Amino acid sequence: MSVLPSSLNNGNCDTAIRGSFLHFIADPDRQGDACEYLEDGLMILKQGRVQMLADAADWIDSLPDGCALYDYSGRLVMPGFIDTHCHYPQTEMIASFGLQLLDWLQQYTFPTELKFADRAYADKIAEFFCQQMLANGTTTSAVFASVHPQSVDAIFQQAERRDLCLIAGKVMMDRNAPPELRDSAESGYRDSSELIRRWHLQGRGYYAVTPRFAPCSSPQQLEVCGQLLAENPDLYLQSHVAENRDEVAWVAQLFPDNRSYLDVYDTYGLLGPRSIYGHCIHLDEPDRERMAESGAAIAFCPTSNLFLGSGLFDLDEALARNIRVGLATDVGAGTSFSLLQTMAEAYKVCQLAGQSLTPLKAFYLATLGGAQALYLDHRIGNFTVGKEADFVVLDLAPTELMQCRMENATTLEERLFALMMLGDDRCIQATHVMGRRQYSRSTA
Repeated sequence: MSVLPSSLNNGNCDTAIRGSFLHFIADPDRQGDACEYLEDGLMILKQGRVQMLADAADWIDSLPDGCALYDYSGRLVMPGFIDTHCHYPQTEMIASFGLQLLDWLQQYTFPTELKFADRAYADKIAEFFCQQMLANGTTTSAVFASVHPQSVDAIFQQAERRDLCLIAGKVMMDRNAPPELRDSAESGYRDSSELIRRWHLQGRGYYAVTPRFAPCSSPQQLEVCGQLLAENPDLYLQSHVAENRDEVAWVAQLFPDNRSYLDVYDTYGLLGPRSIYGHCIHLDEPDRERMAESGAAIAFCPTSNLFLGSGLFDLDEALARNIRVGLATDVGAGTSFSLLQTMAEAYKVCQLAGQSLTPLKAFYLATLGGAQALYLDHRIGNFTVGKEADFVVLDLAPTELMQCRMENATTLEERLFALMMLGDDRCIQATHVMGRRQYSRSTA
């Protein structure tokens, strides 16, 4: 019988997880041994952090007294999924009849976000949103709130209660929106500064300066966004760019002195590490070069891009230029909270573009790749020693169809491909955050 290392016997082991483990230590397109798979593995945790991952047979009989054991034998355990771009105020308007982007914002988004002036309403939707994250195996999200400061308080508080890793911020927009939803450059700066003080680096929370998109912010407000980043260099910045051709043309009219839509943000100092831009469909070559050079990340939003008819994201071109890319649901233009379904749509987008998204690459983008896009890979994204133990437990055959398919899958990659094409929230057996089980399908 093997004996646990003395460091683990010395009170450094409080939880053990048994199951089949899969995680990535590198990009599978760039390194042959990028993923580690253990058919019957045991992960040892202490205070929510990974201490060891090894074969269960070698260590299962050596666990110290008082070590809690979660036995997920026969289930696949992966790092928690990472959603790099979504809108929690749009939760209740998901699957609203799909017009093009600009009409859709006027008809659905703005009227819905007006409701978040009511803190009780914001709390209700924030709670439901976080529950949906967990029910879909998502443990980290980059989230837009509404223009109302209380909407930011609501989502951070609900995430904090569940120990979720959250990047969020108050939407800033001082023009081209209903008057009731506008702030000003001055009030946006003041409110954001207070929210930064209240939430940034509190627990697992990170604040993101959040101009909705360039058409909704005056040059003065974009300048203020740059000022916030300069004053707080470890903040995030999140926005949208080049999602829709009409949007791109509108930006050209509003900012005639800028070379491109992306250049507008660059002019005001909004392009750099920890900058996350949703969509990035209609970028040109200089834009892509600048994205790569700056260290900014692209949030690939396949379900919303298809739903709104915005276009096909060129994943291969972005990756060839070493741009950081993560997957994103973009709820509520995106039509599912599930990163599994998002992977399926990403595969189809790539197929239509004459590209191929392998299952290993897809799951990498949903885990370690997403963590790298958010500059959080030193904390989350895989099971290396010291990482925060966020993970999802997956049932590969929750339906008769999936059971039939899995019985005929002969390799791990076949099973993963079937999981990403056929899977949804029914595949999520449990979700753990910092080692603690925050969701179980059997008790949901």
